[in-house]
Amino acid sequence: MAEPALTFRDLTLGYHDHPAVHHLNGTVKQGSLTAIVGSNGSGKSTLMKGIVGVLKPMAGQSVVVSGATVAYLPQQSELDRSFPARVIDLISMGLWPKRGLLGRFTSEDKARVKQALMGVGLEGFEGRTLDTLSGGQLQRALFARVLVQDADIILLDEPFNAIDARTVRDLVALIKRWHGEDRTVLVVAHDLDLVRDNFPETLLLARRPVAWGATTEVLTPENLLKARRFDEAWHDDAPWCEPMHGQAHDHGVGHEGHVHAGHDHDHHSHGPRAA
Repeated sequence: MAEPALTFRDLTLGYHDHPAVHHLNGTVKQGSLTAIVGSNGSGKSTLMKGIVGVLKPMAGQSVVVSGATVAYLPQQSELDRSFPARVIDLISMGLWPKRGLLGRFTSEDKARVKQALMGVGLEGFEGRTLDTLSGGQLQRALFARVLVQDADIILLDEPFNAIDARTVRDLVALIKRWHGEDRTVLVVAHDLDLVRDNFPETLLLARRPVAWGATTEVLTPENLLKARRFDEAWHDDAPWCEPMHGQAHDHGVGHEGHVHAGHDHDHHSHGPRAA
């Protein structure tokens, strides 16, 4: 059985004392391919930032297996395209964790960058500036930056937004290649049909975990309805919550037995794959 690449222990993440992901428990197995789905504001990007350490937990832990390297691709909207950088500069940034900001690139590094350009279909784009790229071309360049990192764990936040269908197919193929290389890949996605067709595992979030496991068992009408109802019940100013004392935490899906000031939640028991 595969060992955990990531472990969540009662993980709660948020901003300005307002939780955005509540009491997440479970593990992501090494070599797994998992989609993270949910409506806008459900905590998907927040979870990614918590895993990579950009956002510190309000409670609990997100633990990366010892010795593993992590590559994180944020949403395109977080990238300043007006910055006067070339495609080759963007891709070479993926080498910084190994070389440092002042380290010299070796001939091997240059060969790796060239290979990454070919891997995403951007041969000849080395000198192009970022502001001249289409959305699909920019996303290919960002995937090339991930390629050169050669990471054990890959986190992709909404990589398929605002890009053409051909680029989506090419990037999905690259993600499957990473999966075939026994890397652990987590992808935030909105297109449920794409998730059903390409991702064996899915985590459905609505600020708290609704279901987590095999995609066919997670993306059921019942779970999707439950997620929508959870989303409708939440507000951006949701207060701090605490687990109910004595309530056991199920493996895989965090429990719903916690108290929010001003809210009265029922208790439910979850299996490992469905809420």
